[in-house]
Amino acid sequence: MRASEMRKGQTVKIDDKLYAIVDYQHVKLGKGGAVYQTKLKSLADGTIQNIRLRAEEIVEEAYLDKITYEYLYSSGGEHVLMDIKSYEQISLDDEAFGDGQKYLKPNTQLQVTKYEGKPILVTLPNTVDLEVTDTPPEIKGATATNQNKPATLETGLIVQVPPFIKVGEMIRVDTRSGEYVTRV
Repeated sequence: MRASEMRKGQTVKIDDKLYAIVDYQHVKLGKGGAVYQTKLKSLADGTIQNIRLRAEEIVEEAYLDKITYEYLYSSGGEHVLMDIKSYEQISLDDEAFGDGQKYLKPNTQLQVTKYEGKPILVTLPNTVDLEVTDTPPEIKGATATNQNKPATLETGLIVQVPPFIKVGEMIRVDTRSGEYVTRV
């Protein structure tokens, strides 16, 4: 496709690297022709790059497949997922998940983005419900001063929670920020 046909959210391949278009702007320079000042996010490492493209320049569009998988279990550094439609199982390493592995418990559904059959991005649900396995007891009078306390969850994740949360309760955690949302 031509650079003039780009849209936000599209995935393009430039210099054999995959990028998602975060933003672009049509800029008319003094004597020269018009260019597109683009802000691209690398799908490999998440870095943002600014690249200028001439309007008539050809950019290769990358078509990605988004497939819903269900997390089954982990064994060492490998995480096994199952396609919920075809029941095909795949195994991904810790690097594919980043910090996301702290939110995984069996039967959690997540999106795996594939390019040419290879998984490149794992998207967790925005929130997950996890059980509190360890937290200090409630301190009398702590509610007046809005103090949080650490709580260890069933996956080993440690989150700051309000003082009224007790061991055995289910809480909702935001996977994007790692913060407590509410009691379930």
